[in-house]
Amino acid sequence: MTDRFLDLPRLRPLWIAGRFLTRLPFPDPGPVTPSETGWGVPWYPFVGLLLGGLIALVAWMLAGTDPGVAAALTLILWVWSTGGLHLDGLADSADAWVGGLASRERTLEIMKDPRCGPAAVTAIALALIAKWAGLAALIVHGEPWLLLWIPLLARTQLPLLLLTTPYARKLGMASDQVNQLPRRSAWMAVALVLAGCPLGLGWGGGWSGVLIGLALVLGSLLILLFARRSMLGRIAGFTGDTAGALVEITETLLLIAAVLLAIPS
Repeated sequence: MTDRFLDLPRLRPLWIAGRFLTRLPFPDPGPVTPSETGWGVPWYPFVGLLLGGLIALVAWMLAGTDPGVAAALTLILWVWSTGGLHLDGLADSADAWVGGLASRERTLEIMKDPRCGPAAVTAIALALIAKWAGLAALIVHGEPWLLLWIPLLARTQLPLLLLTTPYARKLGMASDQVNQLPRRSAWMAVALVLAGCPLGLGWGGGWSGVLIGLALVLGSLLILLFARRSMLGRIAGFTGDTAGALVEITETLLLIAAVLLAIPS
């Protein structure tokens, strides 16, 4: 019965999305066609919700230990669970934006280079330091469940980016997702998250929770707006690397925003 459930065609896109975005033990979908890759995109926010739930649960379980150590262990799990996928995109984008200044072709060329330059190392270090500090603050002040929403909103950026921004390459890692994207399902998934985040936070935290949720949603949309503008100005679209960088930047900034909004000064 379990095997039949896991093989349901409706859940196959979820397995594809989960295995692409995380190292979590999603069932192996076997060979994947381009259209199935596209149908996995609307499931990206749900994968983010599962990831956020895992991170929040671990942070809550570690709340009785030293907050610095708890934050470090939670951050290690966070990075491991994604396989460093989005950190890699952040690193490549940082190198490309610095080294390819004013040149679209040079920027795209640098993003394909597997080597890391100073900009990449700096960007990764700053993102991890900021995340560690944010995690420690939420843990020590008893607010680890805010972590549930941050990976969710960050991965909601991906279908939004695909829906609103052209792909910068003819062929690449994200070309199948773009060409086979079920736009109606993707818009529905995005709308559900943007409406559900304030309602979900309000359910547990009253009107203050609603306001925090609205602020996080607005923050994620502003991050997308500025990132999209930068991508269009430099490379006339997005790539898999810039999409990964967008996820990482969104997580980092929303984590800091959650601390500033939820924890009294």
